[in-house]
Amino acid sequence: MTAHPLPALICSVIARQGGWMPFDRFMALALYAPGMGYYARGDRQFGVLPSSGSDFVTAPELSPLFGRALARQVAQALDGSATDEVWEFGAGSGVLARELLDTLGTRVKRYTIVDVSGALRERQREVLRLHLDRVRWIDEWPETLQGVVVGNEVLDAMPVQLLHFDGQQWHERGLALREVGSDAVTGVPPWVWADRRTDLRPPVDDLVSLAAGAGAVFTTEIHPQAEAFIATLADRLQRGAAFFIDYGFSAAEYYHPQRSGGTLMCHRAHQADTDPLADVGAKDITAHVNFTGIAMAAQSAGLQVLGYTSQARFLMNCGLLDLLQGADIRTVANAQKLLTEHEMGELFKVIGFATQCDAAFTASPIGFTHGDRTHTL
Repeated sequence: MTAHPLPALICSVIARQGGWMPFDRFMALALYAPGMGYYARGDRQFGVLPSSGSDFVTAPELSPLFGRALARQVAQALDGSATDEVWEFGAGSGVLARELLDTLGTRVKRYTIVDVSGALRERQREVLRLHLDRVRWIDEWPETLQGVVVGNEVLDAMPVQLLHFDGQQWHERGLALREVGSDAVTGVPPWVWADRRTDLRPPVDDLVSLAAGAGAVFTTEIHPQAEAFIATLADRLQRGAAFFIDYGFSAAEYYHPQRSGGTLMCHRAHQADTDPLADVGAKDITAHVNFTGIAMAAQSAGLQVLGYTSQARFLMNCGLLDLLQGADIRTVANAQKLLTEHEMGELFKVIGFATQCDAAFTASPIGFTHGDRTHTL
């Protein structure tokens, strides 16, 4: 068994839990274990190129126009909710916060970042050094909040439960300790996949019905933590709006029988792989978002769904094409990656919520003016 602190911690937790750990618990430790998890260390996760030492690029790093376009929707929501505070969950490098503050100016009296990573917080402070008089950091939910909430690629980083159908019955997929051959020299992880019978099911009748037939084998994810996050937001948000940008699908697409391997993915050095058990703590682990589940969790908790659309359509609705007028070739090229179907434009979606806002705003939020897909959720 390796002496590295994170694998050693995970092994000890598996042992304490009777020899089996559900995948969502493993994912939480791999990403967020204090001082050891992927997001809890001082590494540079976000960047445009591998040469920066980064593992992946997000839209705010790719182009400042992402934040400037989003700011137009945030400004409308601030007016529609009669509030003056922005809340960002999982602020990453801090670049999105900087663009929003630069663009919105004095319209934002306070910008609150909710982030559990102390390492990322220090990087955010440097990026936001010109705005520190208006920025504060907290690491847990406040009892109540008002204002406009934003979250870019935050839902996909929330731990998921894995379900596996073996052709006969459903199992929850987790980990058990490997008996031999797991040490730092061989590089073999000290754990293996292990399944347990479960009553859990994917939230789509077609997939469950298919599973009732013989021979179908597939793996998929469910998202109780992300849905609980949205329910908590609904409970705490007294007045305001929220916008989440992430890659994902409606439930009908997410749980299509042809998506037999699920959506779990790892990222390191701008390369993707599908093995979350290897190199734990050294790479990101994500799953696509089931936006139908997110919307239903919000509605059930009392939030109004403002709209749901592709990132490309949302950004164009918010005036990204106008912002490109007179831009140089590099700026145009990077902005195109935000919009084109084979890059971020179609895979990434935007969903918006509101509560206790002006009717004129909720009837016509600018980001969903054209191409709203709420009916597909």
